[in-house]
Amino acid sequence: MSNHFSFLKIAAVPACLLAFGSIAVQAQTGGAPVNPSNNPYATISNLFDLPNGRTWGSTSAVDIDKDGKSVWVAERCGANTCVDAATKQIKDIPTIFKFDEHGKLLRSFGNGLIAFPHGIHVDREGNVWVTDGLDNDPRTGAALQAPSANATKGHQVIKFSPTGQVLLTLGKPGGASGEQFFYQPNDVLVAPNGDIFVCQGHGVPVDKIFKFDKTGKLIKTWGKRGTGNGEFNQPHAFAMDSKGRLFVGDRGNNRIQIFDQDGNYLDQWTQFSRPSGLFIDKQDNLYSADSESDSVSQSHPGWKRGLRIGSAKDGKVTALIPDPVEKTTGTSAAEGVAVDAKGNLYGAEVGPKALKKYVKK
Repeated sequence: MSNHFSFLKIAAVPACLLAFGSIAVQAQTGGAPVNPSNNPYATISNLFDLPNGRTWGSTSAVDIDKDGKSVWVAERCGANTCVDAATKQIKDIPTIFKFDEHGKLLRSFGNGLIAFPHGIHVDREGNVWVTDGLDNDPRTGAALQAPSANATKGHQVIKFSPTGQVLLTLGKPGGASGEQFFYQPNDVLVAPNGDIFVCQGHGVPVDKIFKFDKTGKLIKTWGKRGTGNGEFNQPHAFAMDSKGRLFVGDRGNNRIQIFDQDGNYLDQWTQFSRPSGLFIDKQDNLYSADSESDSVSQSHPGWKRGLRIGSAKDGKVTALIPDPVEKTTGTSAAEGVAVDAKGNLYGAEVGPKALKKYVKK
């Protein structure tokens, strides 16, 4: 759900220049839905097979390996959670998979470690970071408003080596609130200098962004639940452009918010619809996955679900891969998105429980 940017060298850029897209996109940020008719991609389904007869569970976590072509994905154990409701234990099966571009499985790991894999990021060294957005104490409703005293795993960010060794863990096992961390972490991104960004808040109003140094030491946090500049409602995804700007998919507010790496607000874009997933490639093309408009989110009517493609430079939306399911009441189409060096797209789907590839026609 975040971009791979080993190619970047970030220089100090004045805030006035970092916001270079704000004027150009004003015409697209109004209330009218932005639904381009242009779709230059063909869909490839059922390309990726899991091992040992396993079927795909929900997935929102997909990224590209540092080789520019292999695909990393984390799925939820054939369901929408890896927790056995009866035993309250995480299933002892892999949750993280690496495929080649043809769908061949290359590696798998993560057994018994992740309750609810949500976001994934591959850093410049090829390490794989995964956010665990829930815990091993299944519960619903009001019980989800705070961390569970009975949870022993979950609500963490785990850094794996490319072979599956755990290198670093951020957050208290089972979750923590307040200035402790985390509760409902959604996505993770590592900047070229090694700083680590984590966003949290998936329905419960604990919305904020964390910034750590490369050792995992907390540097700062910013944000809270709200609709103003620098406030969030489900900060769901990250991406970073060639200028070092941090793009945050503020899903519940139907917008992307843009910050510098110190958390200073720069701009907001609404023309990329309701962003569940974001990706920015080497050419500063911006990809936004909308899996909820006009279905889960009844407050965003008229916006088609699907993958919007445009520019992180000027904010223009140029193409849309629409959700083939026109009428639904749930999440549909891709929630996570990644793009390889050849420009092929990969969409991770929660509702349909699938990983799809999209290639230029």
